[in-house]
Amino acid sequence: MDFTSRLVPELGLASLIVKAILLSVAAIVALITVIVARRWYRGRYFAQLSERTLALRSQWSDILTGKIPARSWRLKRLDSDIVESMLLDGLELAALPEELPPLLNCLRFSGLLHMRIRQARAERGWKRRAALVTLGRTRAAEAIPALAEALDAPEEETRIAAARGLGLTELPQAAVAILDSIMLGNRPIPEHVIKNALVNCCHNSPGIVFRYLKESEGKQRKLLARVLGELATPELGEDLILLATDPDPEVRASAARAMGSAQLSFALPVLSVLVNDSEWFVRLRAVVALASVNHSSRVRPLLRALCDSNRFVRQRAAWALAQIGSNLDNILSQVVDTQDNYALQAFVSELERSGATENLVYILKEHPGESAARNILLRTLNITRQKIEQEGKTFAASAGAK
Repeated sequence: MDFTSRLVPELGLASLIVKAILLSVAAIVALITVIVARRWYRGRYFAQLSERTLALRSQWSDILTGKIPARSWRLKRLDSDIVESMLLDGLELAALPEELPPLLNCLRFSGLLHMRIRQARAERGWKRRAALVTLGRTRAAEAIPALAEALDAPEEETRIAAARGLGLTELPQAAVAILDSIMLGNRPIPEHVIKNALVNCCHNSPGIVFRYLKESEGKQRKLLARVLGELATPELGEDLILLATDPDPEVRASAARAMGSAQLSFALPVLSVLVNDSEWFVRLRAVVALASVNHSSRVRPLLRALCDSNRFVRQRAAWALAQIGSNLDNILSQVVDTQDNYALQAFVSELERSGATENLVYILKEHPGESAARNILLRTLNITRQKIEQEGKTFAASAGAK
């Protein structure tokens, strides 16, 4: 060592290189030590986690019923995290309503629920966001006030976590909290987050959304109309008629979508009117809704949509008519009677795509009175095949030239 200490100053510039090498070696050794220690610690942690999970799982029924008091595991962080995770997983996977009360009672009496509520109100940053999402997974009504408070947080990530937490509760009270925040004009939250949360909370009570929709306007009204379009039930038939006459085309489009789930006595007349709407996307939604209505009266409005000026509306109407299955020969005759070449081309193309052409040709052969429809069908198919072959030759020629 004395020799090395005397030699380094004598080397001059080389001494700096030696010191850099020694420092690099020391840093590498330190890094390797940290990596080894971290892996050892994580291996030890996961071994303990597996051991404690197995032990707590074997005592799970006694933990739920309270035979094993919460104080025996609540103050141990690892055991507390394991029990909370098992409780939350059980709440999400509960298939029957009677499975929920024991899990919720264990969360309440052990203090885990109160701890998450306190964290949702007192913590900041990612800890608060994690607490909000976890609080929503508890599906407890006591969690709603703390989640509702976070809907107006300064950070957008926190507001998103609060909305998702409210959606995870799947409680109508949570939907009321979200709707109140929307109506009050609080800080904005992405629409897709609000929409998903409301759909989760109102799937059994869509009337809540409709009550707020009647008092909303602007972007709020459009958003709530889209939510209602996914939640509509046959009981909302009369209310949806009001939305179908709304001045806003997006609201009318949402009403058309909802009409697919309404009663036939309300749905068919309204959809027959919306098929002639001035906006193409409203007509498209009406056609999609008519496709889900199982009644012969839908053929006439679908035929009108098949002659629509918009290509997407025609294609969807052709798809809906081809899906009817029965009386395709009669439908083809009505399509021919429209004397609209675009409508006929769209319908025949959809028949060919769906594989119903051969069946239809066989039916037409069995009905001599339908010879005109048969000839038109065959001629249209030949023209379609010729176009496809011509396009294939053109593509091959261009590829060869390149």
